Amino acid sequence: MKPMIKQEMTSLPIERKCELVSVPRSSYYRYNREPQRADQEKDQVYSQVEEICSEMHRYGYRRVTAELHRQGLKVNHKRILALMRRNNLLCRRKKKFRIATTDSKHAYRIYPNLVKDMEITRIDQVWIADITYIRLRVEFVYLAVVLDAFSRRAIGWALQRHLDVSLSLNALRTALRTRTVAPGLIHHSDRGVQYAATEYTDLLKENNITISMSRSGNPYDNAKAESFMKTLKHEEVLINEYETIDEARQSIAHFIDVVYNRKRLHSSLGYLPPVDFESVQLTKNISTLMDQNCVSF
Repeated sequence: MKPMIKQEMTSLPIERKCELVSVPRSSYYRYNREPQRADQEKDQVYSQVEEICSEMHRYGYRRVTAELHRQGLKVNHKRILALMRRNNLLCRRKKKFRIATTDSKHAYRIYPNLVKDMEITRIDQVWIADITYIRLRVEFVYLAVVLDAFSRRAIGWALQRHLDVSLSLNALRTALRTRTVAPGLIHHSDRGVQYAATEYTDLLKENNITISMSRSGNPYDNAKAESFMKTLKHEEVLINEYETIDEARQSIAHFIDVVYNRKRLHSSLGYLPPVDFESVQLTKNISTLMDQNCVSF
């Protein structure tokens, strides 16, 4: 249809050309709009993918697809994979150093593991704590983090030059200021001296928090904390070169408080950020309580 009409385009009006080939005018206009519409949609998808990847440097195609769905754009994950591969948007991970941060050879009390095989069903049921190192240009510094095991939200953290109990204490104090301690709350960590030290365990006991520690040589007991540290390294630390501890602290604060807690989609949370996941759970809890009250009346 289109080639025949174009041959006479300069001499006949559109209406007459459509009449000659027995084609409705609406079909002609729709035929000419469809390629343009497809190009516009393709440009929109690429623009949104590029915007997501520019902010979330280490997102794979699955998380990019999930974020597009959250933005109301229904696209297939295979299409996004092909687009990201074609435009070199798939991330490549750097190798990292390994430095031991756990010293379990000490004289402090070791507490039993209370979370092995536990089903975690609510916020502030279990907090998990861990420590990692951060490489600056000329030195290493240390990061302690406390997470809510249910929502994966980072609720307390501290960055210092020295790997001692003050590091873990500062992270815990931040968590205590951020959250309200629920009855039965368990604090889980490895057996490192930073968590077994008297100052640390006393602070937990003062707040009626039950202490739990991983089994010796078993990293799976603290897998959620390990997962957070891996995400932090690959999506923030390894793509930056911090000059000073203040620069690292500022950049890591933005990643934890803004990107990780509020924007980054977690597959284990139904592709929601921790803050949104907690909000959904709170809404469900309120709805459940209201239903129970209605039944009681």
